[in-house]
Amino acid sequence: MKTSIATVCLSGTLAEKLRAAADAGFDGVEIFEQDLIVSPHSPEQIRQRAVDLGLTLDLFQPFRDFEGVGEEEFRNNLRRMEAKFHLMNRLGIDTILLCSNVATATINDDELFAQQLRRAGDLAAHYDIRIAYEALAWGRFVNDFEHAQHIVDLADHPQVGTCLDTFHILSRGWETGAVEQIRGEKIFFVQLADAPTLSMDILSWSRHHRVFPGEGDFDLVKFMTHLARTGYDGPISLEIFNDSFRKADVARTAIDGLRSLRWLEDQTWHTLGSAERSGPLELTPLPEVAEPEGIDFLEISTGRLGETIRTLHQLGFQLGGHHRSKPDYQVWVQGDVRIIIGDRGPTGAPTTITGLGFATPDPTSAQRRAQLLQARTIPREREEDEADLRGAYAPDGTEVYFAEVTPDGFPTWLGEFGLEKTDQVTDCLITGVDHINLAQPWQHFDESILFYTSLMALEAQGQDEFPSPIGLISNQVMRSPNDAVRLLLSIAPEDGEQGDFLDAAYPEHIALTTSDIVAVARRARRRGLEFLPVPDNYFEDLQARFDLDPGFLATLRENNLLYDCDEHGEFLHFYTGTLGTMFIEVVERRGGFTGWGESNAPVRLAAQYRKVRDAERGVPR
Repeated sequence: MKTSIATVCLSGTLAEKLRAAADAGFDGVEIFEQDLIVSPHSPEQIRQRAVDLGLTLDLFQPFRDFEGVGEEEFRNNLRRMEAKFHLMNRLGIDTILLCSNVATATINDDELFAQQLRRAGDLAAHYDIRIAYEALAWGRFVNDFEHAQHIVDLADHPQVGTCLDTFHILSRGWETGAVEQIRGEKIFFVQLADAPTLSMDILSWSRHHRVFPGEGDFDLVKFMTHLARTGYDGPISLEIFNDSFRKADVARTAIDGLRSLRWLEDQTWHTLGSAERSGPLELTPLPEVAEPEGIDFLEISTGRLGETIRTLHQLGFQLGGHHRSKPDYQVWVQGDVRIIIGDRGPTGAPTTITGLGFATPDPTSAQRRAQLLQARTIPREREEDEADLRGAYAPDGTEVYFAEVTPDGFPTWLGEFGLEKTDQVTDCLITGVDHINLAQPWQHFDESILFYTSLMALEAQGQDEFPSPIGLISNQVMRSPNDAVRLLLSIAPEDGEQGDFLDAAYPEHIALTTSDIVAVARRARRRGLEFLPVPDNYFEDLQARFDLDPGFLATLRENNLLYDCDEHGEFLHFYTGTLGTMFIEVVERRGGFTGWGESNAPVRLAAQYRKVRDAERGVPR
C-alpha cells in the first residue's frame, strides 16, 4: 500500500516536514499550498528535495470556490487554476485537489457543475494534470461524496475524478458501502482522517479535532474494505487538522501517522476475504500478535529506596533477591505479582513506573510487529545466560516488554534474581494486578492509545472525565479482549498555573487485587502504612447515597477504604501515600463490578493535591 501524508499534519517548515515524512517511512506527501507559499525554497528546489529523500509529491491542495458561479467569475477561476497548473508542473505534481464550493457558489445546478468541471478538465489536459473533486462536508451545494461522484460522472472527462476523504464522509454519517459503486480508475485520491465523536459544528470539528486512524471513533476499517473492492491503486494519504499535532515534535507525529496507516492496512487485510487481499491496493499484514495473558512484571525506579521497599513490605511483599549481574536491581514478590526496583542510589529521585512486562505468547513476533510499526526498541544489555527480554518504548517513555509465557507460569528471568519455582509463596493476600494507570503527556495522548492498540492488541473503550483541583482529568480505558490486562491512560490539563504541582498532584499508580481488602488494610496498618487520608465528609456522603450497614461503614472509615457499587457488584479500594510520582492502590471486586471506582477519583485527587501543597508550604504532617 502506497502511503502519503499531507504537510498540514505536521509542525515545522516545509523542509522539516519532508524530512520527517521520509525518515518515518512514508512513500509520498501532499503539498499544502500554504506550506509552499511561506517556504523560501523554489518549487524546483522542493521537487529536487523530495527526489533526494525518496518521496513522491502526490497531490497539490487545496483549490477552493470554483464551480457553481456565473460565467465571468468562472473565467477568473480558470485563470487562477491555470496558474496553479504552471506551479504544479514546476513541482512535478500531477494531481490537484478541488474542493466543492463553500463560499462563492450561487447556482445550484448539477449540469452546470459538470460542465464547469469538464472545461477545467480540458485545461488540465494541456498540463497533463488530473483534478480530484472532493465533497466538503460543509459545501454549499455539494456535501455528499455520492453527489460529487455523480457530478464527476456527468462531466465524463478523463482528467476529472473524485477524492474520497473519510472525515467528510463519516462526519455526516454517510454509508460507506456506496464507495464500492465507484470505479477504481475514477477515484483519483484518498485521504484518511479519524476523529472522536463530538457534539459541535462540523467545520470546527474538522479544523481542530481530527486524529490519525485508530485514535478516534470512525470505522475506517470498514471504509478501507469498501475501497479495496473498487480496484483503487493510488496513495492512501493522511490529512489531519489537529491543534496538538501542529505543536508536537514533527518526527514523532510523522512516525505516529505511519504507524496508524500500517495498523489500518493490517486490520483491512484481515477483514477482507482471502480472494480480495491480492487486489491492486497491495495490502500487507503485520506479524500476528496474540493478546497478552497478563502482567508478567512491573518495573519501578527510585532514589528513595527505603520508603519504597517499606511500603511494599507493609502491603505484604517479600524481597525475592538482587539481580546477579545488575546489583542495583531487586525484585519484590507476592504470589504472581512481581515488582522490579531499580535503585538510583540515595539521590532523592522520585519513585516512578518505568516498565511493564506483558505476558506475551510470541515475543519474537511481537518485537517484529513493533519494529514494523516504527516503535523504538529497547537496547538491553544482558549476560549470555540471561533472558532475552524484547521490548519497545511507549510514547511516554515507559519501557514495554514482551515477556515469554512459560508452561509452568514461572518466568525464566526470575532465576537471575536467585529465585526458583519452589521459592514461590502461594498463601498471599495480594493475588494479581488489577490495572495500571499511566499519566500521559497531553500532546501524545492519542499516540499512546494507538501504540497500545496496534502493538499489544488492547482495545480502547470508554473515556471518563472527572474534576480535580488542577482541572479536568480524562481517562482512556484500554483492555485486552480476554480482560487479562487493563490500562488506564490519563491526561491532566495541558495548561494552567499549578507549576510543579501538576505532575505530583496527578501521579501514576499500580492497582493490586485482593479477595480480602480488610485483611490487607489491617495488616498494612499494623506495619505502619501511610494511607492516603479520606475525609469524614466522604463517609457521610456514602451513607446518604447507599444506606450502608453502620458496622460496615465503620470498617470502611477505620481502614480508609473507599466504596462504590452498581447493579452487578461492589468495589472496595484504598490508596497508599504517594511515592514520588506514583502510588499503589489495592482493590477488591465483589460480584460482577467492572468499573474503576471513578466516582471516588476526585476524593483521591483532592487528598493528594493537599499533601503536595502542604509539603511545598512546609506544613508538618
